[in-house]
Amino acid sequence: MRRHRDTTDLPRGQVADIVKERIYVTFTALTVLIALGTHDHVAAGDALWTLILTVAGTVAAVTLADVIAHIVAHERLMNRAEFGHALKVAIGAVSGVSVPVLLLIASAAGALAPLTAVRIGEVVLALWLVGIGVLAVRRVSLTFWHQVIVLAAEAALGLGVIALKLLAH
Repeated sequence: MRRHRDTTDLPRGQVADIVKERIYVTFTALTVLIALGTHDHVAAGDALWTLILTVAGTVAAVTLADVIAHIVAHERLMNRAEFGHALKVAIGAVSGVSVPVLLLIASAAGALAPLTAVRIGEVVLALWLVGIGVLAVRRVSLTFWHQVIVLAAEAALGLGVIALKLLAH
């Protein structure tokens, strides 16, 4: 049985990359689901493809941005290990979107209504973001009240990001 690698043995920069990419992809997917949920009629198949294509586009864009940023910062191409890390981080970020994808597949198969799948997916992604935030602040030495302040600020900024993306829709 394969064990999941604990991030505590990774360099801080790599852990930051993992957290950052998961937040990007999760916010993107959450915004897509919220926007889909604003429509009167949501077709499960259309919602599924919209989510998959948006997440794939985000992962591709983030990976390209990492490659370009590396070239600018280091004046050279990534080596095999660096590129492998960038791909691993980007592809690993997709894990948070697996539940909404499975819900939409179940909806397309007729197991639940498309809008129900979208709403449950929204809740799952919101909880995923909260979990990422909680784990992030627990990894650093902050007092309880500082953790509360950081989490409240994360929540406020997160709601602001979602509001801005919805305004653009």
